[in-house]
Amino acid sequence: MDERGKEKYVYRRYATPWETLRELSRAVPKASSYLKPELSIQSLDRIAAAHSDTESARGMQEAKRKLFLTFRQERKSA
Repeated sequence: MDERGKEKYVYRRYATPWETLRELSRAVPKASSYLKPELSIQSLDRIAAAHSDTESARGMQEAKRKLFLTFRQERKSA
């Protein structure tokens, strides 16, 4: 515990949601049956390898910014 009484938790392992899904897919038989028919673990792996985590996060932030701007415009016109 620190001086404020908060307990510090140290994670033993860090993983993105995709890394966790990929590991589960190796452990669970027929895991790909939970994906959309047009997707496979291999195709998702190629998509994930195409961009770094930072690039993906920046893209997500930009998409969220654009989405939230539409909320403001809707509120002003209402």
